[in-house]
Amino acid sequence: MKSAVETLNPTRVRLTVEVPFEELKDSLDAAYKKINQQVTVKGFRKGKIPARVIDQRFGRGAVLEEAVNDALPKFYTDAVNEAELNPLGQPEVDITELKDGETLNFTAEVDIRPTLEIPDYSGIEVEVDAVEVTDEDVEKSVEQLRERFASTSPVERAAEDGDVVTIDLEAKVDGEVLEDGIANGVSYTIGSGELLDGIDDAVKGLEAGGETTFTSELKGGSAAGREAEVTVKVTQVAKRELPELDDDFAQLASEFDTLDELKADSRKRLANMKQYDQATQAQERVLDKLLELVEVPVPEKLLEDEINTRKHNLEHHQLGQMGLTLDKYLELQGKTAEEFETETREAAVKGIKTQFVLDELVKQEKLNVNQEELTEHLMRRAASSGMSPDQFAQAVVEQGQVPLLVGEVARGKALAVVVEKATVKDTNGEIVDLDDEEDEAETAEAAAEAPEAEAAEAAEEKNEG
Repeated sequence: MKSAVETLNPTRVRLTVEVPFEELKDSLDAAYKKINQQVTVKGFRKGKIPARVIDQRFGRGAVLEEAVNDALPKFYTDAVNEAELNPLGQPEVDITELKDGETLNFTAEVDIRPTLEIPDYSGIEVEVDAVEVTDEDVEKSVEQLRERFASTSPVERAAEDGDVVTIDLEAKVDGEVLEDGIANGVSYTIGSGELLDGIDDAVKGLEAGGETTFTSELKGGSAAGREAEVTVKVTQVAKRELPELDDDFAQLASEFDTLDELKADSRKRLANMKQYDQATQAQERVLDKLLELVEVPVPEKLLEDEINTRKHNLEHHQLGQMGLTLDKYLELQGKTAEEFETETREAAVKGIKTQFVLDELVKQEKLNVNQEELTEHLMRRAASSGMSPDQFAQAVVEQGQVPLLVGEVARGKALAVVVEKATVKDTNGEIVDLDDEEDEAETAEAAAEAPEAEAAEAAEEKNEG
């Protein structure tokens, strides 16, 4: 076999392959054997029909077609390996010449990973938000904890803002009660905005036993997005009572003896959260700077596939679970279809460029992924997908997605190498120390996830199915 490579553009090549006919012998033998098992000829036992009879009865062309279809993948793979290419996706194959007993010639066009040159990145500088926890932040955190320990007591008066009402609901569309439009004994805090638009105004002023009807657009269920006539009946009005902010509350709501100790712990927790957010911000901004340094051509077919994958996951999984259509989602987001298309394309381009650049860095820095790192990453991805580690791992293996997970971890390590050499300052001009390796690896992996159909998405789809 002889092969040659023609570069069509930085991300696409054409392979020209010439195969001597004798190299088709194994595939021809396999073709005759396969046809032998599929056909019957009077006077011959099944599987024992001579090749010349098959040629006479069914045509030599049918045999050649079967043999070529069997052989092409191997010859294509051999040509790819010989040229040391990194193909992306399936090739477009065209048989240019097939002469029985002489030769098989074909071409294969395929997208490839572009050759990248990573320049010196040690001079990257980025600015991130300073970690500052104010007294107001602490008070808000403690107040949220206080809300969780609120108690309620029934009152005999009209419902007011902040009250907890127990209600029965019935929704009608076009005068018909929906099958999933009845709910009884629903507990709702007035002003929380957790149910239907308009419900706060509807129930305020009603006492227990009071009933009213209002119109609202349904947020979920079988008639999501449609206008419904909703009847609401209040069966109980209860006043929320917050515990006093004192040492007794601290002992009730935490392991601390005093309110001051509880507040000090809240301040520490908030600082840790903001430090994590700061590290994530540093990762993202360093990545953006790195991508600016490298010229990365993007294969158009890969880009279109990535855009379609992102749209599919949004429409059929994320929005589907919320009972929203894409049009309704865009309306809620205040975006036009054109803006959505532009944003999706930009995100897909960035994702592909990120993968190409970080994969090149993995090779350049000779980074490897050990079993412990892969297991830790799998545990995190399982937690984010809502699956148990065992379920997630099984789905990943069955879907053949293990290499994707390995790639995510490796890319995270590559980005961590770049961040380590970058200068990161906060808005106060202070140098930020990002030496916490565990947090750095985790945030880097999140920033460097592959843009293709991810292992987690595949696992979630399988679980949902």
